[in-house]
Amino acid sequence: MKQTVLTFYTRRRCPLCEKAKSELMELQNEHPFLFEEIDIEESDELTEQYGLMIPVFVLDGEEVGFGHVNKFDISKRLQEKTLSL
Repeated sequence: MKQTVLTFYTRRRCPLCEKAKSELMELQNEHPFLFEEIDIEESDELTEQYGLMIPVFVLDGEEVGFGHVNKFDISKRLQEKTLSL
């Protein structure tokens, strides 16, 4: 059974990222998913791509949000992924 993967693009010393991560962890209690955290500062390409947008949330390869977490929207998308498995 394929598990849903939520990729979280972040960087160190980012208060908005820390808050977003906390909220995503709360969602993990409702909808099981693999959580992958990537520091964009470890790649020039990722820094260029996401530098002004972080945190960025990617669900199974599809960008589903950035900046502030929209918990309702991400929860809905996680639920849809779970139902389609």
